[in-house]
Parts: sequence; structure tokens; C-alpha cells
Amino acid sequence: MAFTLRGRRSRAVASEDGRMALVDHLRELRNRLFFAAVAIIVGTTVAWFFYDQIYALLIHPLKVTQRQLEGKGLHPRPVLNGFSTAFILQLKVSLVAGLIGTSPVWLYQVWAFIMPGLHRTERKWTLIFVSIAGPLFLAGVALGYYVMPKGLTALLGFTPKDVGNLIPVDQYLNFILRVLLVFGLSFEIPLFVVLLNLAGIVKGRQLARYRSWIVFSTFVFAAVATPSTDPFTMILLALPMVILFLLSEVIARTVDRRRGRNSDEPDYSQLDDDTPSTIDRT
Repeated sequence: MAFTLRGRRSRAVASEDGRMALVDHLRELRNRLFFAAVAIIVGTTVAWFFYDQIYALLIHPLKVTQRQLEGKGLHPRPVLNGFSTAFILQLKVSLVAGLIGTSPVWLYQVWAFIMPGLHRTERKWTLIFVSIAGPLFLAGVALGYYVMPKGLTALLGFTPKDVGNLIPVDQYLNFILRVLLVFGLSFEIPLFVVLLNLAGIVKGRQLARYRSWIVFSTFVFAAVATPSTDPFTMILLALPMVILFLLSEVIARTVDRRRGRNSDEPDYSQLDDDTPSTIDRT
């Protein structure tokens, strides 16, 4: 039949060469966004009931910083202002906790949306992506949590003596949650580079050409993203990102070589960009 019954949910199916109609792409995007949103809402609801444990975990770096600054005569103390601040704070913390906790689910939905555009031989990377994306994100969050006391100690260390430092809890949690998300997402960047390579947007040769600039930009990003001003914290973020990028470059080159062997089109990757091509006048 050329039509579908109203109320029945049709599923977009990619052709053998990975092509889909625009309407099918939009329908697939809607479905993936729906599943990702449902997962985040469920994760947020679960995190709401464990808010006390999550709050104790997030406030721990500040308590460590307080103990380290006591010897310097500084006594930073968290405070809350306003009637609705505590409620908004719990809602925001639960949302971010649900976002982090369900990261394997919504990262998979991102991959599943891209996957229909890949060839069948490239779809085997799905299980690898699902098994790596979530742990990488959580590893970045764990690293950000580890360096947080060092950053807070460095920042609060500028407080003059005999001056009280009252830290609004909402501002503190906004700060730590933002840093944790930055660390987590930064660990996903090399993985998305591989994804773009599989989609045919980025080539391994291009990554090699701009490798030095990418490494330099990684250190600049780490210097801006880390909360403290010491180089140790910056290196802790930049070094894993550089290693992951170099690994993604190796994977991209491997994929390009396999794609070139399986293609009937001549390999132009070894030719110089400035070399003029010959014109066939026949």
C-alpha cells in the first residue's frame, strides 16, 4: 500500500547505501529526542529522591577546601539566601545528576540518529560507541571532581585575612556542576571526531595536517575550563584530551584506509593539494 493507517507509528528505514528521505530524517530526529528526553526525566526523578546523598557528594570538595584554608586563618562558609532558592537548587542538582546518570542513553540516541547515514560495514561501531561514550563522560566528570578542591583552594586563597567569605550555595553548586559538565563533555570531543570521520565529514589526513593547532587549542581550552590557575590542573585535563585525540586520529586513518580499499574511486589522499590535475580531453 502507498499509505499508512492513521495512528500507526511508522519507522524510518535506511536504504542499503545509508540514504533516507528528509521526512524520515525529521521523524527519526523526533523519536531520538523523545527517547533522550524520557531518559533524562526518569533520571532526574530518581535523582530527586537521592538529593541528600548527591548534595553531600557535591559539597565535599568545599569541606576539603575549608579544612585546607583553616591553617591560613580563612573560614569560608556556605549560606543560602531567599525563600525559593533551596527548591530551585534541588531541582537543578537533580536535573544535572539525571543528565550525567543517563549519559549512556542520550549519547546512544545521538549515535543512533547518525547511524542510518552510515554504510552497513560501518554500523558495527555502534556497540563500541555505546560502550565507550558513557564511561568517557563519567571519567571526565570524575577527573573534574578530583581537581575541584585544588581549584577552590587556589581561588579562595585570594581572600584577604580577617575578611569573612560567605559562599552562596546556589552559586557554588552552579560553579561545580558547570565544571563537571565541561570536563565530561571535553572527554567526548575525540569520540565525536571519530563519529564525524565515519560520517565522511572529517578525514584522518585533515586531522594530521592541523594536529599541532588542535593540541595547542586543547591546552588553551584546558586553561580556560579549569577552575584554578595552577598548571597542574590544566595538564590533568589537557593531557587525556590530547591522548584521546591522537587515538581518534589513528582510528580515522584506519577507517579511511579501509574505506579506500573498498571503494572503486581512485585514492587521492597521497596527492599534493597544489599539484594540478591532468585534463582528459577525449
